[in-house]
Amino acid sequence: MNPTVLTLAVALICCVLAVVGIQLYASGAAQRSALIARLSRADGEGDDGTGAGGRRRRPFRGVDRRVRRTTLGRRLELRISATGLEITPGEFVVYMAVTVAALWIAGQALLSPFFGPICGFLGVWVAMGFLNWQRQKRIEKFINQLPELSRILANATQAGLALRMALSLAADEMEAPAGDELAKVSQQLAVGTSVDDALGELAERLPSRELVVLVTTLVLANRAGGTVVSSLRNLTETLEERKETRREVRTQLSQVSMTAYAVPVIGVGSLLLIDNMQPGALDRMTGSGLGQLAVVLAFGLYAVGFVIIRRLAKIDV
Repeated sequence: MNPTVLTLAVALICCVLAVVGIQLYASGAAQRSALIARLSRADGEGDDGTGAGGRRRRPFRGVDRRVRRTTLGRRLELRISATGLEITPGEFVVYMAVTVAALWIAGQALLSPFFGPICGFLGVWVAMGFLNWQRQKRIEKFINQLPELSRILANATQAGLALRMALSLAADEMEAPAGDELAKVSQQLAVGTSVDDALGELAERLPSRELVVLVTTLVLANRAGGTVVSSLRNLTETLEERKETRREVRTQLSQVSMTAYAVPVIGVGSLLLIDNMQPGALDRMTGSGLGQLAVVLAFGLYAVGFVIIRRLAKIDV
């Protein structure tokens, strides 16, 4: 074969492949850009930088992207999603850093320089405690809705609906937080996630014994088949009884819970009272290593007392 013709044929094939490759690359880039734009609109951001419905775009987007890449950031995102707060992990980190800086400066100015780091650490503890409080409050509200959820699923199953349709129906009829959480489960099921994984992630977001029992019942019924109506009926009655029992236990232990918070508040208030009665007393006390050690031990004992009282007041029903 003529080498010239062979060279021209190879060159022509290379040109055709290059053109096809460029077209595929451009098409993939366009699809990627469209997907990013669609996800941005789903998160509430419009094409003009504002959110859907005219809302402003989320602040600290760069910080949020960096935080989400870390393991702690992903755990923080999961914890925030369980609270129901409309805040990103990046925003939470920035607000927590501002709070820590403000408390650090206030501790140094109002008490003594030694108390600056302690107040900063207190800011981190308060921020994480706020998340835990919001998460626990949402879990308690969700637990109170579980009897109604079980009743709706039992009625829907008895009417002949599949489990996926029953969950979607419950998401439409129930209020937050159960409605929001079931809507997430329905969205996961719509994109191909299995029932076991979707319900397992729900139990991981809002951990509780009642929800674990309900999820286990639904998963076993989905795997083995058969009638689940009777199981859900019995579970509804059990959840109603546990709901009343939890309310009684919480009422009985409310005074103990308040004591756990009153003990460290009294200790900090005593320090402020001493410094007010004798100005400069905290500076003299923390001016030596022995005084600093005494302050650290005192705060440590207050923390231990808080944890012990909370443990004594925590009764799993």
